[in-house]
Amino acid sequence: MSYPSARVGIVGGGQLARMLAQAAIPLSIDCHGFTDDSDESTATLIPHHRVTIDDPGAWRDLVDVVTFEHELLALDRVRVIEATGLPVRPSSAVMSLSNKATQRRRLGELGFPVPDFVTTTTADDIVAFAQRHKWPVVVKLASGGYDGRGVWVVDDIDGLSALPIDGREFVVEPCLMLEREIAVQVVRRPSGDIVVYPVVETVQRDGMCREVIAPAPITSVLGAAAEQLARDLARAIGLEGVLAIELFVVDGELVVNELAPRVHNSGHYSIEGCVTSQFENQLRAVLDWPLGSPALIAPHAVMVNVVGSDVGDPTDRIADALLINDVHVHLYGKSWRPGRKLGHVTALAGDVDSARRRAHAAVHALGGLAMDA
Repeated sequence: MSYPSARVGIVGGGQLARMLAQAAIPLSIDCHGFTDDSDESTATLIPHHRVTIDDPGAWRDLVDVVTFEHELLALDRVRVIEATGLPVRPSSAVMSLSNKATQRRRLGELGFPVPDFVTTTTADDIVAFAQRHKWPVVVKLASGGYDGRGVWVVDDIDGLSALPIDGREFVVEPCLMLEREIAVQVVRRPSGDIVVYPVVETVQRDGMCREVIAPAPITSVLGAAAEQLARDLARAIGLEGVLAIELFVVDGELVVNELAPRVHNSGHYSIEGCVTSQFENQLRAVLDWPLGSPALIAPHAVMVNVVGSDVGDPTDRIADALLINDVHVHLYGKSWRPGRKLGHVTALAGDVDSARRRAHAAVHALGGLAMDA
């Protein structure tokens, strides 16, 4: 079977779009960015067009399929693009699961393991939930939060004063005792083929993923259960593209925390760590091309995010980081500021401790925020 050259429209222009565009080059795929604002990560890498629904048919002259690097485009705008007949992958139905309230309800309906929860716009409902489950409770904005923003651990009634209770929807959950946080990426193409990446452990600081360890140090039984959950979920929602599934391990069992219907920070290690990266497989999937192997190419891969510190711009220290053997440095072309995710480093090794040491050493050399900060 032959596959024509293709043009992929990416809604968004940040670092995920940057890495998608980089993965497209060897496959001779032309990428176009659709953004409301110019983003420095891809400004000089791919053509940019303003997101408009005034003439959505014009998108057909530029691209053959539309995908996303973020979930911020309003669903009504996604549906307008779909109405032109242009393939939108994932679909608006899958993108609707980016809303945490919609996601929780849908996962519950499908029988996937989720924490007990309530969705609400009022403080009274939060208090009532806490009275049933005991304080503290976790309160999340249904939409718009990321990297720890829009998530609060509320210890008591007085803590409600920190919440922006202004009519926006919240998801309220118990504060679970977590044994581990893990994640898994699953990829499905429209014709039905599915691949699942190794289950990884994610290490969080202040709500932001700071480190990813592949494979996760879990039992083979739990790993197989997570991979099967990913396959079942991809089929159940009609996924087209990459889906990142964040999971909690609680009392030895899996609990779904959040879904992201796109390429994801927890899969960045796959660029060097797997036969086919999540970015290449996202492009293959949305074009309905054969999917590549997600297998690890080394026994262990560790990715550490480069988060801005008060030391300054990591681009001034790239040479120092490259003195460390066998590390792969990715900077995203973003202007420096403390607390901003500016890049990542990946190291592969035969043992996980060696990979962790080298990755963290490179991040330190770049002046990134230390894990214990």
